[in-house]
Parts: sequence; structure tokens; C-alpha cells
Amino acid sequence: MSAECPECGSKVELPEDAVENEILECALCGVELEVISLSPPTLELAPEEKEDWGE
Repeated sequence: MSAECPECGSKVELPEDAVENEILECALCGVELEVISLSPPTLELAPEEKEDWGE
């Protein structure tokens, strides 16, 4: 199963055991991607986590 990277358009292979909300990395451009849907396979840019600085 594969999906298109929304950043560079390359084909990203999803693991057979992939689940929604899983974070993957595009092998071509290195951006972090979030699995939005498995049917059809859909990826979006992963949200950046903000540092909480111990708060």
C-alpha cells in the first residue's frame, strides 16, 4: 500500500500494519507525515509538536 507525499509528490510505502494517526517519514524529502486514512491511503504533513518547557 502506498500514498503520495503532500510535500514532494513522491510515492511513500505504508507498512502493512500501518494505523491511522501513525507518523511516517518520506524517504525522498525527509518530511514527517501523518497517516490520515487507510482507505484510500492518505497522508498529510505531521503537526509540529510544540515544546512545553516543563509546563
